[in-house]
Amino acid sequence: MLVYIFVILCFLICLRYKTKRFLHMLQQNLYNENNRYLKWVNKNRDQFYDIDLIGIGLTIIGLALCSNFEMASTILFIIIGMLYLILAFSWRKRLINFQNKKPFVVTSRIKRLIITISIIYLIPIIFLFININVLQNIWIFVLILTILIYLNPFVIYIANIINKPIEKCVYFHFKHKAQEKLKNMPNLKIIGITGSYGKTSCKNILSDILNVKYNTLPTPRNLNTYNGLIMTVNNNLDKFTDIFIAEMGAYVKGEIAGLCKLVKPQYGILTSIGIAHLESFGSEQNIIDGKFELIESLPSDGFAVLNGDDPKQVNYKLKNNVRVIWIGIDNKDVDVRATNIACSNKGTEFDVIFSNDKKKYHFTTKLLGNHNVYNILAAIAFGYEFGITIKDLQQVVKTVHPTEHRLELKKLGNFYQIDDAYNSNPVGAYNAVKVLGMMPGVKVVVTPGMIELGDMEKEYNKQFGEQIATVADYVILIGEKRTKPIKNGLIAKGFDEENIVVFNDVREAYPFIQNLAITDEVYALFENDLPDTYNE
Repeated sequence: MLVYIFVILCFLICLRYKTKRFLHMLQQNLYNENNRYLKWVNKNRDQFYDIDLIGIGLTIIGLALCSNFEMASTILFIIIGMLYLILAFSWRKRLINFQNKKPFVVTSRIKRLIITISIIYLIPIIFLFININVLQNIWIFVLILTILIYLNPFVIYIANIINKPIEKCVYFHFKHKAQEKLKNMPNLKIIGITGSYGKTSCKNILSDILNVKYNTLPTPRNLNTYNGLIMTVNNNLDKFTDIFIAEMGAYVKGEIAGLCKLVKPQYGILTSIGIAHLESFGSEQNIIDGKFELIESLPSDGFAVLNGDDPKQVNYKLKNNVRVIWIGIDNKDVDVRATNIACSNKGTEFDVIFSNDKKKYHFTTKLLGNHNVYNILAAIAFGYEFGITIKDLQQVVKTVHPTEHRLELKKLGNFYQIDDAYNSNPVGAYNAVKVLGMMPGVKVVVTPGMIELGDMEKEYNKQFGEQIATVADYVILIGEKRTKPIKNGLIAKGFDEENIVVFNDVREAYPFIQNLAITDEVYALFENDLPDTYNE
């Protein structure tokens, strides 16, 4: 009996470890929306061989010690178990050292999944205990439990399918509750913000500006999905809220239209259109159509703020008659324009001209880069329309803080970090490189490259390397295999190979940069931080 207790204990320990990790990945892959979890499992199916091997090794050693084998057999099984453990730990060195950037959250949905997973596992275990023939052969018993552990990611997938009807009922309950709440607030102004990039920064800037006169509620962090908007409305929206700013994200065409149907925005901002999430959208035209779903949903008595410097927005044939306010820098034929832009390591200053005024108004901000000027212009356009004075707009723009991990300049030890670690894209990465070029002293770029760019991923990363070569003194690449296109781009532009350093972990970059900063002032751009769901 002691042998069986030991085997089951090993089984439960391994099962708990794997279940927690794969549930975490299911959660981060939006509970297999668009088969994201299945794709992740397929790409990372060897990621947990080590824990399987540890479980097998410990079980074999336990069997050897607890069973009445002859001395030679016991020693043989201990040696076999030790070989499994050695193989497991040697394998672990080849695998990623997990750094959970997004913590695993045990939500009500996860609790329901755990119950379903437990029931699925209980069925074969109960069968094992009532089957006398299996119980009499401990090795068959161990083999079956090992298979159950190995199949854990697929058990989780099946549990997720089983729970779908329950989750749909839960979703519709909270969705109806959110819609009723919005329906009972007829005076609430709702602004939708979408785009390939810049959504969160624009949302935060807009919230800061409108808070001068109104009680504003922006969606927290990156809660820009159906569940995120429903949660925000149900938990945070109250009778004192004047304006609700809903950030809207999407991976496929049609998602933005669904979000608009949920919250019914009267106003909208389209920050920019690029090729972010090209892999899931399928084509650039699908991205354009998907982003414009917000603008197409707006009523005729509302208005939209669009970027007059973005050819994709200018050339789009709008199908509804919503009023459009155009912003821009290069395009002179816009409603709100920024001129005389000057950037430095202290921030950015510029003049703003309104088409119906022509007078220049000077603005200063702590934010870095021209792309942030676009975000500020969109927010200024809204503030101007909503009756906030120019003087108040100038004052609040001066105090706006950078969004976390989006070109956030901060002192780290003896060097300056430009933290642009939020998932990157070609336009955002190019803007970040331009910002680095404005800094004094030694310039360093730390990056693992860009992902989710479909068939063009290698080409865009090569172009990124070429852009870096014009600015940086040192380049630190994270992950040798995935950053090869960046290295090729650097070399193509004649960048000194001796100043290219490759690490497997971003944490190794910090000591290297600190050593550089002993004699020189150093500015290090940390561009992109790959999500937990991605590894080389």
